Amino acid sequence: MKYVILIHSNPQPWGHPTGNYVAEVQALPKEQREKLDTDFEKLLGELHERGELLGGEALGDPAASTLYRWKAGAPTSSDGPYAESKEHLAGFFMIDVAFPERAEEIAAGFAGPGETVELRPIMVFGDGGE
Repeated sequence: MKYVILIHSNPQPWGHPTGNYVAEVQALPKEQREKLDTDFEKLLGELHERGELLGGEALGDPAASTLYRWKAGAPTSSDGPYAESKEHLAGFFMIDVAFPERAEEIAAGFAGPGETVELRPIMVFGDGGE
């Protein structure tokens, strides 16, 4: 079962890892920030060793995005970000696990102060999206 873990964040300024740029993380004691980093690196290592981590990438500043929409029968473009929102998509990871519960366990490990993590199954065409 494949899933994507979407990391939503609002760092000011935009940068990666996003935790270094959000007020909620910056307010933590240095030791706690270091533990968060260590725990996350450990999680990524375990996922890699188990063959569950398929890939992932950090995304650039949402202000640098270009949006394409369909209008009046043709695609049109505009500058991003696409939504009036405090949080933007900061990055993603793709995982492949045996059970949904494992995906939920992994996604919980990606949640950090000042960020929202979204777990979404990857649609396999022909299976009804489940």
